[in-house]
Amino acid sequence: MADFSLALNEDQIQLKKWVHGFAEEVMRPAGAEWDEREETPWPIIQEAAKIGLYGWEIMAEVMMNDPTGISPMVLLEELFWGDAGIAMSLMGSGLAAAGIAAAGSPEQVMEWVPQCYGSADDVKLGAFCSSEPDAGSDVSAIRTNAKYNEAKDEWTINGVKTWITNGGIADIHVVVAVVDPELGTKGHASFIVPAEAKLDGSLRQGQKFKKHGIRASHTAEVIFEDVKIPGSFLLGGKERMDAKHAKLREGGEGTTSNSAMKTFESTRPAVGAQAVGIARAAYEYSLEYAKERVQFGRPIIQNQSIAFMLADMITEIDASRMLVHRAAWLAKNGEFTNAEGSMAKLKAGRTATWVTERAIQILGGYGYIREFPVERFHRDAKIHDIFEGTEQIQQLVISRAISGMRIE
Repeated sequence: MADFSLALNEDQIQLKKWVHGFAEEVMRPAGAEWDEREETPWPIIQEAAKIGLYGWEIMAEVMMNDPTGISPMVLLEELFWGDAGIAMSLMGSGLAAAGIAAAGSPEQVMEWVPQCYGSADDVKLGAFCSSEPDAGSDVSAIRTNAKYNEAKDEWTINGVKTWITNGGIADIHVVVAVVDPELGTKGHASFIVPAEAKLDGSLRQGQKFKKHGIRASHTAEVIFEDVKIPGSFLLGGKERMDAKHAKLREGGEGTTSNSAMKTFESTRPAVGAQAVGIARAAYEYSLEYAKERVQFGRPIIQNQSIAFMLADMITEIDASRMLVHRAAWLAKNGEFTNAEGSMAKLKAGRTATWVTERAIQILGGYGYIREFPVERFHRDAKIHDIFEGTEQIQQLVISRAISGMRIE
């Protein structure tokens, strides 16, 4: 087992430099344009795929094979430092891949994860579909259902998903659905829905949302109407699912978390790393501005009110990064108790929102106009207090962990 260390190893240092170069040279200059267009930045995704920064190979090499668990956090921080909306488009398929890895058999992982990305010559997208109009953080309220036809060895899925990254335009949708309503969240399962369902019209995009931030990332409703898929598209396999549910109905413990929650638990430190990247971008920009902006005959950083704000900003950013790296290491090495991931996401999300707001304050009126990037950083930051479990959901997870009690 690797030992937890705050220092990056040589591979991680080289990864950081490589990704930072792409973020600085390709993403940062294009951020304002794609934010304004509110469209998926296909040219940048394709460019990333050509250099190996988008694809299942980098997921396997960086996301899965790093024994420390910290390399993915390094990668994400640098991408979101570049531009959060573009980075979300680059990383959106990773949530679908994580859903497959969390619930699928080794054979399914090998078959379907590469199809979430395609190749450098034929880029594809994945989407993870859990949230619903009446079920955001409350996964127990999911109503999308999957019914099995044993004679045909076929599943039929019906329901509506919302707030889905790449929803409706993805080539692979990973869908969380109810298969056994009596078991609550333990009666959920995940399914692969490939692009063929779009072709026959049983899967279609609903409303595409116009968002406050991360606007270069496609977010939409996905509507499933009698989507028919082979039995083998159930992640994990029906035999395993039936055995688990039989044990639960008989009063056994079975599994303690459903497939949606397994995915969220594994990705919360990653959301924290994204937030750290945005916060760092805002801090660095406002620091340089404060050193160059002259008022009353001297740079404004020589005023304690500005200098102390910047001191607090970097302190909160570094503290957030430490929590993120610790949570990632614990998760990778089997010592993750769930609360650490929520702590990292809670702290980093709050930090990103606060730091970007302080950056606007330092720039004054210039921070409020689109010619300067800090207003976009602020808009991009806020979602990290909301998605994959709101700030209050993270507090709930943490409070249950520290008390050992059911906090409602």
